[in-house]
Amino acid sequence: MLELVVIEHLEPRLSKWLLIEYEHVSEIVGRERLWFTNVKGEEDRRRLEPLAARVLSERVWEVKLPYDVIVLDPLAPSELTPEDFSEPACVVVGGIMGDYPPVGRTREELTSKLQGAKARNIGPWQFQIDGAVYVAVEVNRGRRLREIPLILGLTLKSEEGHEIYLPYAYPVVNGKPLISKKEVEYILKELEEDEAELIKREGAVLSVASL
Repeated sequence: MLELVVIEHLEPRLSKWLLIEYEHVSEIVGRERLWFTNVKGEEDRRRLEPLAARVLSERVWEVKLPYDVIVLDPLAPSELTPEDFSEPACVVVGGIMGDYPPVGRTREELTSKLQGAKARNIGPWQFQIDGAVYVAVEVNRGRRLREIPLILGLTLKSEEGHEIYLPYAYPVVNGKPLISKKEVEYILKELEEDEAELIKREGAVLSVASL
């Protein structure tokens, strides 16, 4: 039984896009079953506290987790199955915005350090954080990965005809890709301005949405 989801925050900043995904995860699993770890900034912890039962500055392997630990790792050789939840379990997910194509950050920053954890993949595709958590919840409910419908890649279109392509895998729920309305609004209306400001300040990009 899936008792707890832990998101190890692995980005240098809590961007608005990332916060929106975290909010959606909280809606999917419930605040009482969600923890965040590795949240270093006091202001970031304050912003996340309404979403989770615990928000910690420690790394996940420094925290005593009360259940068997499963880490979702795209490079893991074994896939997640309902049998992995035969005992009370905690699923650990990397809070990563995602490089495209993936570069193995989960393996480097989580799996290699979580001694004794089961490493499981949910397919060869890259998911957003909320999508990965949704898949884990559905497998916990008894569904096999092959029974969870997906779409690969999603194109968002603005009212002005502008298009943004997101190169991720999305679970399909009630005939629609799993993405929060708030995230769609942000990507179409605010992302470009935020990225321009970030490049101006730090010479870095926030996302892969323009690829």
